[in-house]
Amino acid sequence: VQLQASGGGLVQSGGSLNLSCVASGITGNSHGMGWYRQAPGIERELVARITSGGNIRYADSVKGRFTISRDNGVNTVDLQMNSLKPEDTAVYYCNLEIWSFDYWGPGTQVTVSS
Repeated sequence: VQLQASGGGLVQSGGSLNLSCVASGITGNSHGMGWYRQAPGIERELVARITSGGNIRYADSVKGRFTISRDNGVNTVDLQMNSLKPEDTAVYYCNLEIWSFDYWGPGTQVTVSS
């Protein structure tokens, strides 16, 4: 399984970015997909994830601002990030979980300037 993310960058506070991740080397739809982030000196944390059945979980810090979606047909997961804050600055990692095993993408930098 390989994950490739795109869409990171630099944005001003209050702006928006969309992250996209495509998974290859996997078939079927029995896996969960999501996004995590890691800021310097902080442990990697969940941002949002969506199960194969469409159940969604968000970190409290992003509720109402971020929206996760997936397209099972092409194995992609997107993260629409609105009203970005400087504290959202981090490296964002795409995640795929299947049978309790995690796969990770290489990470994409998101920087929000104040």
